[in-house]
Amino acid sequence: MKPIDHIPTSKIKRASQLAKTGVKVGSNYLKYYGEKLVNPELDKSKLNQANAEDIYNSLKHLKGSALKAAQMLSMEKNIMPSEFIEKFSLAQFSVPPLSAPLVNKTFRTYFHKPPEAVFDRFNPEAVGAASIGQVHEAWSGDKKLAVKIQYPGVAESISSDLAMVKPVALRLFNLSAADVEHHFKEVEHKLLEETDYTLELQQGQDMIAACEHLPGIHFPRYYPEFSSSRILTMDWMEGQHLSEYVKSQPTQAQRNQVGQTLWDFYMYQWHGLRKLHADPHPGNFLVNGDHGLIVLDFGCMKAIPESFYQPSVELLQTANLHDPHLLEQQLARLEIFKPTDQPEDIAYMLKVSQEMVAVLTQPFRAAHFDFGEPTYFQQINQLSEKYSKDPQLRKLSGGRGSQHFLYFNRTFFGLYLLLHDLQAQIEVEQDIPRFLARFAP
Repeated sequence: MKPIDHIPTSKIKRASQLAKTGVKVGSNYLKYYGEKLVNPELDKSKLNQANAEDIYNSLKHLKGSALKAAQMLSMEKNIMPSEFIEKFSLAQFSVPPLSAPLVNKTFRTYFHKPPEAVFDRFNPEAVGAASIGQVHEAWSGDKKLAVKIQYPGVAESISSDLAMVKPVALRLFNLSAADVEHHFKEVEHKLLEETDYTLELQQGQDMIAACEHLPGIHFPRYYPEFSSSRILTMDWMEGQHLSEYVKSQPTQAQRNQVGQTLWDFYMYQWHGLRKLHADPHPGNFLVNGDHGLIVLDFGCMKAIPESFYQPSVELLQTANLHDPHLLEQQLARLEIFKPTDQPEDIAYMLKVSQEMVAVLTQPFRAAHFDFGEPTYFQQINQLSEKYSKDPQLRKLSGGRGSQHFLYFNRTFFGLYLLLHDLQAQIEVEQDIPRFLARFAP
């Protein structure tokens, strides 16, 4: 893939790039409707493919939060057309890398010397490029390292990118700015954290110290002496990305082994650490030759305050789910209701929430759960379809829920999808103290 020598960083240049893409998308629609007149049976697959291609080609040169949004959307398999999923998923692994001169410039800015003077050997060609940074091979003595280099201007463009996206999102989902301001602030805060590699290094070291005793889990070691706020160096880890591992046709027992490790890792974080690795896409996990799970990228970590943790856990209990009074109490603590709600609004939100929670928490309320069972994901799809078209819910839903729901939901939907891709069958320990005792250091 041809390297790029320049990334637009100013608000005007980035807005101009998006505007050009908007013109191309408009042309695609005109062409589609013209063909539709001739062929009324024409579906939207060709239109979706053209739009996905044009939008992705624009975003991959903008990098940063714009491309990160595409990466996040590629995980939303229930709401995005397949053509967009296929194209946007490339943001996890395959985007144009920075040219060697830009890589050298970054090193000279932070180390005052080129990469060849920092390491004994350095591969100037990136071996992987994603939304915020790209990875190079390097060696210190005989030790092989992975060096992640952040794209220039990414951190500085986050706020302006979100400012451009915000009015579009408000119109698309019929939301008021005041209702969702806390959600936009949460997204901006987490994206800014992801661009701070000094913070990521610390978060990675903290997670390794807390979780390295868990069976089947492996982590890279980080190297502060070779790192800065925009350059992060760690061990080179050998393994297949999770999506590649699935394509290699492992046995059911091997799928279950990897899936169980993944499930236990997230349950231990949630219940034991009150924090979550909140970027669970296939590019952040490798599987080694022993079917062990290698965890990468600790830039997006979500702390779970006790005020959110307790009611979210209590929602998993069947007794609370089927008792309207108890359910209302937990939903109120999770900020689902508003002071302006009328009794009929609360009754409707209770009904919707009960149905959603009953479906989405099924894996937590079973001794064994098969994420390869298609009927479960059909239930989720049907629920999503049902309520996405519900005018009463659209009217009531704007801005509801704690700000912590955003990355909490993203984490668990991502986990579900990874386990579904693995077709994993897992054992679920519902007694949390017993689970934590089993995995105590």
